[in-house]
Formats: sequence, C-alpha cells, structure tokens
Amino acid sequence: MQKTTGFILACALLGVSCAQQHRNIVISNPTDIARQELVSIPYAEFTTHFGVDSVFSVKLSDSETELPYQLEKRGNTAPENVLIWVPVDANGEVSLSVTKQDVKPSFTTQTYARFVPERFDDFAWENNVLAFRMYGKALEGRPDDAQGTDVWAKRTEQLIIDKWYKEGDYHRDHGEGLDYYAVGQTLGAGDFAPYFDNKIQFTKHYRGYEILDNGPLRTTFKLSFEPEDINGQTLSSTKTISLDAGQHFNKIVVTLKNEQSNSTPVVIGLVRRGESDPQYDFNASNSSLAYWEPDVQGHGHIGTALIVSENQPTFIDSVNTQFLLSTEVQNDKPLVYYNGAAWNKAGQVTSAEEWKMFVEQQVEKINKPLVVKLK
Repeated sequence: MQKTTGFILACALLGVSCAQQHRNIVISNPTDIARQELVSIPYAEFTTHFGVDSVFSVKLSDSETELPYQLEKRGNTAPENVLIWVPVDANGEVSLSVTKQDVKPSFTTQTYARFVPERFDDFAWENNVLAFRMYGKALEGRPDDAQGTDVWAKRTEQLIIDKWYKEGDYHRDHGEGLDYYAVGQTLGAGDFAPYFDNKIQFTKHYRGYEILDNGPLRTTFKLSFEPEDINGQTLSSTKTISLDAGQHFNKIVVTLKNEQSNSTPVVIGLVRRGESDPQYDFNASNSSLAYWEPDVQGHGHIGTALIVSENQPTFIDSVNTQFLLSTEVQNDKPLVYYNGAAWNKAGQVTSAEEWKMFVEQQVEKINKPLVVKLK
C-alpha cells in the first residue's frame, strides 16, 4: 500500500513538473515598430505559474537564447515584479521559456544612479545610451547654479558617471562623449516647475533621495522637495524617475501637494538656443514636443523631447529661452510624463526629421505596450 501511494505521489509530482516545464510566456507586439524593451510581470504570479523562486533563467523558446531579467523591488525587500528584456519584431510574437536554476545568472549592468556629494550634491543617473543629472542643495546660491535637468551626450554603451566625475574633465570629449548641454536658469531637458501669473517659479533643489532599484535593467529613484512658499501657496513635491536599458526616455511621476489649493498650475520645459528658426514639432493630438538643437561649437546636435500622454497641455513658444507645456497637477493625482534626448554623434538619431519620427514612435510604444500572456 505504501509503495502504491508513493508511486501515485511521484507520478503526480512528475505531472506537475512536466506541466510547468511546458508553460511559457507569449509576448506580442501590437505596433508596426520592431521593439527591444522591458516587460513587467508580477513576481507572485510569475513564481506561482512557473514553480520557481528568485533564481531562474529565461530563454527565447525557438533559439534557446538567454534573456536578461531583473527582480524589481520598488524600494521594498521582496520583489514586486519580474522585468524581462525582450526583442519583438514589428507586429510579431515571441515565446519565452522559464527554467529553475541553482545559481542566479549574471547580467551586465546597463542602468545606474547615485548621489554625488563630491559635486555639490548632484544626483546623476544613466543607461547604456545617455546620462542625466539634477542639481542639489550645495549648488544653490553659487554663480554656476542651474535649475533644470541636465543631459550628458555619450557614444559608448559603458556606464560613465563614476569615471567622468572622478576624472572631472567631462566638458571635453575624450572619445566617449561629453557634457556640453547648457541648462542655466531654465528647465533644461524636461524638468517641471510651478507656473503662476505667466511666470516660471523655480523651486529649491531637491532635499532627499531614495534609490528604489538600481539595475541591471531598470533604475528607479525618488527625489523629494521640501515645503516652500511660492506665490502665497505652500508647495511640496516628489519626482519618481525610471530609466530602462537601451531607452532614450525617462518616465517621471510627479506628486505635488498644495496646502491652499487642490490643483497647481505647472509647466514642463525644454531649453531652446535662441535660433531664429528653431527645428521643433509640437503634436497636439498626442501631447508630444520634439526639439532638435543647433550645433554647438562643433559638438553636434542634441534632440530633446517631452511626452505628456495623460494630460492635454498647452504649448507655449513665446519664451525665447525655452519651450513650455503648461498643465495642472491635482493634489490627489500624480502627473506622469516622459522626457528624452538623443545625440547625433551617437549615431542612432542623426537629424531633426529622424528625431521627430523617433518621438512619434515612442508615443505609440507608450500607448500600445507589449502584450504579455502566461500560458
């Protein structure tokens, strides 16, 4: 009787194991654009479906090519999501297999962020395409103080933040790129600010930070801004910024609390270079703004862009120093938008027309995400 029971139990366990081995992930692309990006699957659902814990491998079913993944924690100790980097052809579909492993696979780190106290409290972040930074408290009041988001032009897939800060000579190109993007007293490459009486009201720089995830495929962090009296209203805010491997755009989630009102007028901006005939395109139908900067001292052209897909902002082009998108932020509803950039010397985007098309495709990707099914 015991042998019979054991045999039945073994068969049952074998059946479960075989069923799990034949389960897969099917990812379909609803757009005409070939895509290489992250998909997100809730961790609990993923581990239950495939009978694995936190150590596994993911492969393309038809080629056995191993794909990198990340356990996204969002600042918690336990994983919340499984992020998988996957290539999918235009209007295509791929199937992925998942196998339990004894040793966790190692993947190249392609995103990174850190607080930079040695450079006046900068906060810098990057992926294998671009680097960005926000300015900190120690820079306030200095002659070289600046306000908005800075972007570093790079033409290497290597992470360069630590190296460039250590060498301290990142305003010259030594073969990897450089920081020649001038922010000054503007919103730079896509920052936001309160907007009262048709005037930008710059806040103090961030006062706190929290790194929620730091690679290898997605970096997410939160910057906090202390309460401040602006135009007779007490405002405080946070910015949660995410950057994925291989992407030109950050996702930014802004929460803003106004002690005197339920909503606050704000603008999101891109610095402009004062040319008489700027190359820009504002698409009111999808709330995107693309700008192709003129060449600066032979360093090349930087394209910058904004996408405010959940709001319908008003375009303001009457300010000589920057393009603005105005909208309102509700106390109980975060503002979600995307800011991005490209450098022509990196080779992927080399003209204003290409940048305009690139931004339009990014809008389509946001509006039509990859479809993920567990089978």
